[in-house]
Amino acid sequence: MATITRRPIVSHLRSSSTTYVRRLRNGQVVNDGIGQSFWFVPRTSSISELPIDERELPLIFRDRTSDFQEISVQASITYRIARPSAAAERIDFTIDNTTGAWVRTPLEQIGGLLTELAQQHATAVLASLSLTEVLGQGVPALRGTLGAGLRADDRLIETGLEIVDVRVVAVRPETDMEQALQTPVREQLQQEADRAMFERRALAVEQERGISENELQNRIELAIREEQLVAQTGANEQRRVTDEAETVRIRVAAEADATEVRGRAQAATVRDLGAAKAEAERLRVAAYGDADDAVLLSLAVGDLAGGLPDIGTLVLSPDLVSSLAARFLGAAVSDSGLGGGADDEGRRALEPGDER
Repeated sequence: MATITRRPIVSHLRSSSTTYVRRLRNGQVVNDGIGQSFWFVPRTSSISELPIDERELPLIFRDRTSDFQEISVQASITYRIARPSAAAERIDFTIDNTTGAWVRTPLEQIGGLLTELAQQHATAVLASLSLTEVLGQGVPALRGTLGAGLRADDRLIETGLEIVDVRVVAVRPETDMEQALQTPVREQLQQEADRAMFERRALAVEQERGISENELQNRIELAIREEQLVAQTGANEQRRVTDEAETVRIRVAAEADATEVRGRAQAATVRDLGAAKAEAERLRVAAYGDADDAVLLSLAVGDLAGGLPDIGTLVLSPDLVSSLAARFLGAAVSDSGLGGGADDEGRRALEPGDER
């Protein structure tokens, strides 16, 4: 919007670089151009201000398809005033000389014109398509038709409007119809989801079955190995017992052999000792056979003395000494052949009951 500075008689207008200003005085163009700045008399001037920058116009309208289904179209049109002089002649862009605001609503007039033209071209497209076709290919078809139709429209060209871009944001049916159309897709997606869930469950069951089979196979393998271990342990124990028994048998046999050898040696020793004793006894007996009685008596006394207990004190009486002396003297006489009377007395002296 232009900036107007008021003075008592004249006013000053200053516009921006994106506006086109046109001033008429008495029906003649006095000022005409972009970004104008001038003094003017409000009572004798008529000023028009036109924006030449790009403008966005959102559109929402309803229409019907070939199968009589209500749909709503949401679009957006970008336009600009390419020839401001032509637009100023067709649309009232006059501003108030005091405030600088538009006296009319020119932009709303342009928006209504573009909306009607866009809906007219859209109806031609939608009337030839069914609801399913519109939902499938309606957006690109409408965008191309609206762009081409608006750019070639004679009224817009004469008005000096240029269509920069046309965008179709959405084409949607009524809520009930949209839900009805979404139901088969939802059901299909739900079926696919259920199938995927069932397949996942089947795969899980298959995997569990495989795991169970592996566990069972492992248990079988462990049982077989345990059986082998028990059999090997029994075999090892049997072998150990057999080896111990064989060791004991060998040890007992060795001890028996050693005992037999020792017995034979002892028997041989005893036999040799007995033979030696017998031979010694024989020789002693033979020696005793040639000895006389006195010698035998002395030997007997010696053996007897060896078998007697220890004698601490021995008392010899005179009679005993006399008898012993007489005996020895008699023996000596006997040895010399003088007679045996003394010998007999000595023997009687040694008989039991003699006093010692």
